[in-house]
Amino acid sequence: MKDFTPITKLIDHSLLHPSMSDQEIVKGCETAKRYQVASVCVKPYSVGMASELLQGSDVAVGTVVGFPHGNSSSEVKIFEALQALKEGATEIDMVINIGKVLSGDWEYVEKEIRAITYVTQNNGAIVKVIFENDFLSDDNAKITLCQICNSIKVDFVKTSTGFGFVKLPDGNYNYQGATEHDVALMRKHCNPEIQVKAAGGVRTLKQLLKMQELGATRIGASATEAIVKEFLES
Repeated sequence: MKDFTPITKLIDHSLLHPSMSDQEIVKGCETAKRYQVASVCVKPYSVGMASELLQGSDVAVGTVVGFPHGNSSSEVKIFEALQALKEGATEIDMVINIGKVLSGDWEYVEKEIRAITYVTQNNGAIVKVIFENDFLSDDNAKITLCQICNSIKVDFVKTSTGFGFVKLPDGNYNYQGATEHDVALMRKHCNPEIQVKAAGGVRTLKQLLKMQELGATRIGASATEAIVKEFLES
């Protein structure tokens, strides 16, 4: 069998859908362990369970903060991060306050990212800052976020939650998630030591490899098994 780890070590196996049951999270952690992915990204309440299931493996346990809309107060986000770290998370994916970005309140945005980064890194974990680019039509806002993340020295910037549904003119909702444009833009404007995570809509091997080519070193994916199968058959 081909060694699939060059592919799977790029993957944060996503177990975040609201309808996902405990049984499905257990199964997802088993899948993550079997394919030796970089990490699982689980709902906050299941961090303890995932930590137990993955103990002794090299699969990291990650979770989300302020997910998916970023609207919690900074104090709540800090508490949420600390609780997750206490329960065994070693990777924290935080959602910025999108409304504050769109309001141009960069002081608030920077202060919040700095606070979450401080508590996370001080506890020996890594922080990934989710921009939720679907809501940011102006590239200048994304570039400003990169510059803020550079000054704070975050570990990762991340394109999307995968749940950033934008209301369309016809009243329906949709999202793009990770785009080639955004991954390239974030890679260009972040310092070399800050990594880029592409998340949302990456469901095929071709898409994963393209994101890697553009500079992403982590891929948020729920379609891990399908991607591995495609790799083994290629």
